[in-house]
Amino acid sequence: MPSVPTRHARLVAVAASVLLAVPLTSARAQNAQKPDYHRAEQFLTWNALQHVDRDDVTPSFYRDSTRFWYRTDTPQGAEFVTVNPALGTRADLFDPTRLASAMSLVADTSYNPATLPFRSFEFDRDGTDERVIRITAGKRGFACDIVAYTCTVADTLASRVPYVRSPDEKWDAFVSGYNVWIRPAAGGDSIRLTTDGAQYYGYGLASPTPSVIRMHAPRRPTLLWSPDSKYLAAVRYDERGVPMFPLYSSTSSRPVLYQYPYALPGDSIIPLNELYVIDIAARASHKVDDPPQSAQSYYTLGGAGVEWSPVGDRLYFTHVDRGPKHVRLMVADASGGSVRQVLADSAKTYVVGALDFFGPGTPNWRVLKNGDVLWFSERNGWGTLYRFGADGTLRNVVSRGPGVFAFLMGVDETLGKVYFTARGHEPGRNPDYTFLYSANLDGTGMTLLSPEDANHTIVPVKDGRYFVDTYSRVNVAPVTVLRGADGRVIKELERADISSLLALGWHPGEPFTALARDGVTLMTGVIYKPSNFDSTRSYPVIDHIYPGPLITPVSLSFYPSRAAFSYSVMGQVQALAELGFVVVEMNAMGNTARSTATYQQWYGNMGDNGIPDHITALRQLGARYRWMDLSRVGIYGHSGGGFSSTDALLRYPDFYKVAVSTSGNHDNRTYYYGWGERFQGLMVRDTVGHTDNFAPAANKTLVGNLQGHLFLIHGDMDDNVHPAMTIQMVDALIKANKAFDLLIVPNANHELTQNPYVIRRTWDFFVRYLMGVEPPRDYDLRGPGGN
Repeated sequence: MPSVPTRHARLVAVAASVLLAVPLTSARAQNAQKPDYHRAEQFLTWNALQHVDRDDVTPSFYRDSTRFWYRTDTPQGAEFVTVNPALGTRADLFDPTRLASAMSLVADTSYNPATLPFRSFEFDRDGTDERVIRITAGKRGFACDIVAYTCTVADTLASRVPYVRSPDEKWDAFVSGYNVWIRPAAGGDSIRLTTDGAQYYGYGLASPTPSVIRMHAPRRPTLLWSPDSKYLAAVRYDERGVPMFPLYSSTSSRPVLYQYPYALPGDSIIPLNELYVIDIAARASHKVDDPPQSAQSYYTLGGAGVEWSPVGDRLYFTHVDRGPKHVRLMVADASGGSVRQVLADSAKTYVVGALDFFGPGTPNWRVLKNGDVLWFSERNGWGTLYRFGADGTLRNVVSRGPGVFAFLMGVDETLGKVYFTARGHEPGRNPDYTFLYSANLDGTGMTLLSPEDANHTIVPVKDGRYFVDTYSRVNVAPVTVLRGADGRVIKELERADISSLLALGWHPGEPFTALARDGVTLMTGVIYKPSNFDSTRSYPVIDHIYPGPLITPVSLSFYPSRAAFSYSVMGQVQALAELGFVVVEMNAMGNTARSTATYQQWYGNMGDNGIPDHITALRQLGARYRWMDLSRVGIYGHSGGGFSSTDALLRYPDFYKVAVSTSGNHDNRTYYYGWGERFQGLMVRDTVGHTDNFAPAANKTLVGNLQGHLFLIHGDMDDNVHPAMTIQMVDALIKANKAFDLLIVPNANHELTQNPYVIRRTWDFFVRYLMGVEPPRDYDLRGPGGN
């Protein structure tokens, strides 16, 4: 699964491979327009977004959780803004000119107020002193008074990520040496609370992956304080005996080996979770009396699986079986004793805890003060929020159809209100757009709170008293507002300015709808055309694919802070279109979080990848628009998109002619067990035929079908999708005597979508083999900052 890149992501790689040119079709080569790489380069993410201002609002909350600040880009430089929702105020957090002057004075250098050398900071004294901010600028640290505008040189900013502050503000909990510790927040000696933690059987943190080791990235441990600060809940990760995966960094004189535990589908030993409760006063811990469960990370899809009761006397948690077809909500007494089941859900395919991977990071269930439980379920075939009694008895449906419930945003028990996001409820609007709603706890009075016809990305403030709402459409730039609990706009915070981008000649993508393979389901998507588009010409078509499930290549999901605004980050689609292609993204049946039957369309058949929907939609578009040349169709994608793009070329060689596949999980038997076992089912081996139920979906079993041009790209330090995936494909292709192209990027991890060399080589491949034109030789495509 791909992760979301930041605006100024910088991935530079050194790589080499050889492409063998083929003779160009003379007529097509003569008629094709020479691709303009320089113009396309202007629309790469890191270049185009320099021409977009006030588009990104990511709130950082003060210690009281009622106020927040954020950074936004303006034509005059970065602006730091503080917001007080209760007062409805928006103000500059500090004067950048005075701050730059104070920093320059103490550092004996010159800082530009328009380009302050930091994107984030921490308030001093663990957030309690809002007058002083602590900054890291390169290797320098500063402590700056933003009232008096004086600075002192300080230690570089120490990350607070590894520490978890108690609700009473007295303790910091952390993990060291595989054990749980606490230290007084006011300073003092640390106290070890557990003593039996060990490598591969530690508290709070699973074994770090190689990318974390190499980057020395701090990780927040899985520790949860009770509301009264008397207890800590700690997850203990058991990875003992899990087979190891190796990665080799081969660019130094002596290659370096990294190893990490990694379970595959069908493995008998997999990572397990155990839940412990630690009594702070007694300095004692006990294991919750529940069997260890699979440590698969895709049940909650962004949410946690452990919550304390409102008064802290009970611990609620989900137990999900391997697969997972069953989930149970359990409750345990904090002091020990019995564990009981509150309620349960099951499915013939698999259960999920939410319908988005990129959610707000909170559970889609909530325990109320009276013991009632709000619970997300698809038991009726649609994502729905229910209310159950403390004994597991169903009380009522909270979110009514016909659409699906997305995320629980807050509960006001005093008013008896629930706040949540949902999709598909508004007739005549895009069924994949998210809106904010409220409803009474008894399920009555469901009310739309975000009426604008757009996709809404919501961040709750103080459990639903206020909401930060960024809304946009594919062809409408983001607007960010502060809403009250009744939906009224209290304050407009930012309105994106794309005038500079438009001045470059950029045009937004064009939304379209088409019917899926069943002839009934409405698919949504976006068409990207070159800015010099000529409707009298005929353009080769490129399909940008990600199969999901529950993830879409359309920018709606891959860059949540920019909502549905069409500047896609992952595929660099507009830049590719500028070369003279029509690029299409779409939400196939597996992508769309609608009915369970829709997004689980190809459960147990991962080789489907939604490709029949793509072909069906492209044929409808080809009949609709004569400038789309369906005799020249290419396809590309990253990660799961790398798997599906190669799959498309092999399964449908009469339709797709060219494929570029980066970091593809080409055989899910070699990928993380929690992914394949969810979407394909538990592995079933045929001992007679020496095969299994995963084999038909593996790309290497289809290499005999290859007719078009295939380009495989992988980073040799990819700890998400191991490079073995692509090497196995290479082995099968060689044995089948098939021609293909390969690029291995040294010291590169999974994130190749913003690697300038990879992007340029992708352009070259499509220009040569789909457009029929020889690309410019060794074009020097520059990454962020011109590097």
